[in-house]
Amino acid sequence: MSDARRLDETALDALFRRARSVHTFRPGTLDDATLKSLYDLLKWGPTAFNSGPARFVFVRSPEAKARLSLALSSANREKTLAAPVTAIVAHDVRFFERLPEDNPKVRDLFAGQAALAEVTAFRNGTLQGAYLLLAARALGLAVGPMSGFDEAAVNREFFPDGRWRVNFLVNIGVANDAEPRPRGARFDFTDVASIV
Repeated sequence: MSDARRLDETALDALFRRARSVHTFRPGTLDDATLKSLYDLLKWGPTAFNSGPARFVFVRSPEAKARLSLALSSANREKTLAAPVTAIVAHDVRFFERLPEDNPKVRDLFAGQAALAEVTAFRNGTLQGAYLLLAARALGLAVGPMSGFDEAAVNREFFPDGRWRVNFLVNIGVANDAEPRPRGARFDFTDVASIV
């Protein structure tokens, strides 16, 4: 493999090896420009038909945080209320009605196929949620992705028309951990992968 396009070790550390899920953040907020930069980076990750079915709600105001807190598990409530921003990563089950490029064949593929549209939106929206994590790290931010919330409650509160559906939540900010916790164990290649 050629090293010509390989990221340097510092970048690989920031994106993967030294990155951690963060539970405490420095006080302060993330401004609109930072959140827009975050999206403008993550949007370039590949999705089926370039459909980009993920939808993001950046919960920042105290009022919106209070609405979200009602759906959080007790283990996630305090850290989420203290985080500068919490992204609700959702997907649009009717994403195909509005594609970045006009493509009637793709619209026709999903129209009347609710199950196919749902699984496509969920799978590709999940990919975009992962791109959000990497984009945030690339911009020098820390992330704390989580489940541990009442999905139906989040959907009722933020997506009452049922078109968007929550997938997971991500706290975002600047890490407050002076000394991160030791790295948790990971599987070795031979435990989880094969080459055939």
